Amino acid sequence: MLGRTASSLFWMSRYNERTQNVTRLLDVAYRGAIMSHSGQEDGAHWTFALANAGCESGYQEKYDELHIRHMIAYMIFSKENPTSVRSCLELARNNARAVRTGITAELWEAINTTWIEFVEVSPQSVTQDKLPDFLAWVNQRGHLFRGALLNTILRDDGYFFSQMGNFVERADNTARILDTQYWSLLPDNTIIEDGVAERYQWSAILRALSSRRSYRFAYPNSRLNAFNIAEFLILRSEMPRSLAHCCDWIADTAEDLAQFYGSREPSLDMAADLTRELTEKQMHEIYRQGLHEFLTDFIGRNNQFAHQLSLDYNFA
Repeated sequence: MLGRTASSLFWMSRYNERTQNVTRLLDVAYRGAIMSHSGQEDGAHWTFALANAGCESGYQEKYDELHIRHMIAYMIFSKENPTSVRSCLELARNNARAVRTGITAELWEAINTTWIEFVEVSPQSVTQDKLPDFLAWVNQRGHLFRGALLNTILRDDGYFFSQMGNFVERADNTARILDTQYWSLLPDNTIIEDGVAERYQWSAILRALSSRRSYRFAYPNSRLNAFNIAEFLILRSEMPRSLAHCCDWIADTAEDLAQFYGSREPSLDMAADLTRELTEKQMHEIYRQGLHEFLTDFIGRNNQFAHQLSLDYNFA
């Protein structure tokens, strides 16, 4: 496979995953703001979304205040914001179009139709009361893309690069959300659903990672607490957005890629090493190392893997 083809498939999936990540952050912020005990929009909720999307400085350069109208404009429709929903959808489609003959009709239709329908939406029409439904629509279209990819793509190198892109992005998103809120997950934070601030932070983290209900299934006899949430989102491989789950997928896909090409590149060993180290970790060890330090190291190594992958397979 040509390097530019592998690159397009990798980034097509990354941008689709990033689109869903941004919509979940906005949904969490919106629901937190309207449920604020003060009855007013609380800037902390919108700051949560901006910080986790890496858009805080860009937003502050453009706007002087935190307001839902500005958030919709910047985080959804802005052409200037590289992490906006519009930017991610457009980049995902551009990468898919570059490999149009190498993907299935179902996958192309899923991503192309989403873009066509999105650009027909007027930003002024997405008012505060319509925002949740619009975010849900974008998120559902992302699921349609993933469904088409998983159910129609041949299990060859194109599929492997697509999967790499998806799980590299997902791991990065989970680690960054945990890192920006790491102070609320420290082991000395033993308050169990007694404080409003703690309860909101923990719920926001879980909701931003689509894991609130699955957490209840995993810990049926336990209320929310910092240790369990950190363990669930880092080490529990059955959780689809945990670091362990993402690393398992990346490592397994790396093995498939090595077998497919009959050679083993340095990036594939990097994936195996990271997964093995994560598998051998216990949550108490991570706390002793330092949660922030662990997450910072993980983000760096995940990025290094993606960079090495691009070098090994000549991404254009």
